[in-house]
Amino acid sequence: MPQRNRNGNGGGRGQQGTAQQKAAQVPQGLSQAQDGGVIMDDTVMVNGLPIRFKISAPADQYLTTSGVPGAAATSGQGTLGANVLLHGDGGQSFFDMPNQNVQANTMGVALLAPDDKLFWGGGGGLQRTEGAAHAQAVNDFIQKELPARVAVNMSNIVFTGVSGGSLLMSGFFIPAQMQNYVKSAVELNCGGMPPQVAFVDQAKVMSQTRIHYQSTQGELDSLQGSIPQAVAAYEQAATSVGMTPAQVNALQTVDNTPVGGHCEFDGQDFVSGVQVMSTNYANVMQGGNGAVVGIGAPSTGVVTNGVVGNEQLQFAAGQRKRKAEMEEMVNMKWSRQWDVIKTGDVQLLS
Repeated sequence: MPQRNRNGNGGGRGQQGTAQQKAAQVPQGLSQAQDGGVIMDDTVMVNGLPIRFKISAPADQYLTTSGVPGAAATSGQGTLGANVLLHGDGGQSFFDMPNQNVQANTMGVALLAPDDKLFWGGGGGLQRTEGAAHAQAVNDFIQKELPARVAVNMSNIVFTGVSGGSLLMSGFFIPAQMQNYVKSAVELNCGGMPPQVAFVDQAKVMSQTRIHYQSTQGELDSLQGSIPQAVAAYEQAATSVGMTPAQVNALQTVDNTPVGGHCEFDGQDFVSGVQVMSTNYANVMQGGNGAVVGIGAPSTGVVTNGVVGNEQLQFAAGQRKRKAEMEEMVNMKWSRQWDVIKTGDVQLLS
């Protein structure tokens, strides 16, 4: 049986406190990005919600008032765009920050959900009860707080969703906030749902927003239903404003060919799978050839299949409920200092 008191402290240390409280113990500050840039990790209040953020950019692109050594920008208007990432339930991808390297003239930004479980949209499963408020906070951070710290091209803001972050993007952000982003792009990794709120300026949004859905054969059962529903809903949203099938396919694409579990796009692991999609972001979302180097078999590598005629995705058997229930803990492997114990399955994660 798993030990409940591995550290001699009365046991269950990993079960104390919320995910948000544990995340708060991970230090903030400045660090070096993989490409030599500077990552700023800080928190700001937006609409009464604490939004922890990471910005990864060359030092000279930060405003001189930011406190970043080597900062040289004197205006929030710059030449680099931003790829804004919303993590999955539990926060794993925020702390990994797979989009930290500048790619296609686009800096990396990651935001942490202002929720005690670190769920974007709050709630749970497909019921994201705080979705509208969280989507508004994401928009307001980008519009007001981002250019207060780094020089950014506000005409080149693109997005990455991971699991629960994809649910917020597809369910709430695209219909309610995307009208604020010209010719934007949204990569919905291992998650998606139909719009949950009314569209704002639907014709404008659908005619200029690039959307790609990326999943796997062994996706979670609940998402095997909601992702095809999202594909069909957004295709319908486009055709209803007069777009032709060719126009829809040019902007909306979908793929779920890799054999793997939830977010395991490389067929191996959640973290490495998400990294593969992030590393190849420009190829898929920013005018590239659609090829993803490192994607899992049996994919040919090119994932940009038009949604028209491909709405009914075929999946293999989904992950068992037990594994779905463990997702939050699995996705919090960044909290190395806590022992997370799952009894019943006799499985220990640390």
